[in-house]
Amino acid sequence: MTEEKISQEMLINRLKRIEGQVRGVQNMIREGRDCEEIVMQIAAIRSGIESLGTLLLSNYMQLCFRRGTECEPASIESLRRAILIWGRTHVGEPI
Repeated sequence: MTEEKISQEMLINRLKRIEGQVRGVQNMIREGRDCEEIVMQIAAIRSGIESLGTLLLSNYMQLCFRRGTECEPASIESLRRAILIWGRTHVGEPI
């Protein structure tokens, strides 16, 4: 199995976990659960999304900047834009 395939599976698994957490929060709201419990779960979802974004960018950099390979300027520019978008999203600014 290739490194790229493993990374893809890791990302998909994290997304599935986040999806399950979101469904759990929906159920908590339907059940009228305590606000503090719901906010705690939303914080966990936010943390999962931040972790996913960091992993995605890290994988992108590893693919782009492997030793012994040259990264095309277009790929470097794409990575730069992705980092800027993530940074803006991360601090709460609109994209």
